Amino acid sequence: MNGRTTTAGESRRRPSVGVRIAAAASIVVLTACAPAGQSSAPSTAPASTAASAAAAASDAVPAAPGTTVQGAAARPGAVPIPVHPATLGAVPADPAPTSISIAGTAIDMSVVPGGVSGEGAMEIPDAFDRAAWYRFGPAPGAAEGAAVIAGHIDTASDRAPFSALKSLAEGTAVRVGRDGAPDLTYRVVRVELMAKDRFDGGSLFRRTGPHELKVVTCGGRWLDERMDYSDNVIVTAVPG
Repeated sequence: MNGRTTTAGESRRRPSVGVRIAAAASIVVLTACAPAGQSSAPSTAPASTAASAAAAASDAVPAAPGTTVQGAAARPGAVPIPVHPATLGAVPADPAPTSISIAGTAIDMSVVPGGVSGEGAMEIPDAFDRAAWYRFGPAPGAAEGAAVIAGHIDTASDRAPFSALKSLAEGTAVRVGRDGAPDLTYRVVRVELMAKDRFDGGSLFRRTGPHELKVVTCGGRWLDERMDYSDNVIVTAVPG
């Protein structure tokens, strides 16, 4: 163990580039720089709006949040204006996952946050008994989007726990522990092999749409010419 991070499914028995979610991960990082749908506000307000704001400011009376104020000089017929705090509270982040276990398998392992390597691939811990959560995307329990957890298929001498992913039956329970929050339970709805040369990163690293958990490792055939596996095994699970 040298402490470096590698890509999912990388075999330390042979040189390998492992799971190539590089292109998709790079796209996710770039698009994550600004929330979807966010637009830039105009640098100046229209003249009519500015004039209205100035007029309103001249009538404003300081008041504590939640109180009601009236126009200056209490003009006849003036309607009281409710005043509320204008500041927004911080939006709490979803708790990070800390563990994953899958019923009927040897998968019962810790989960650590992972980012993007210098080569543009998702970072995965070297340790076979740890998986990585893609921290630039949704977390398990998010309101929408896909939470991605990935790990190795093998070690220097044996298969890793995630080698069982390809054989999961529909309905299998997946339990995710979270930092300071209750565990979550998902159920498997689909297991698929996705060829790495036709990898659809948009569907895996999506940030919108129904919430799902994606558990990923390598699979398929070992290709000596690529020093990598031919496919990714992708397990899709939904809350419940």
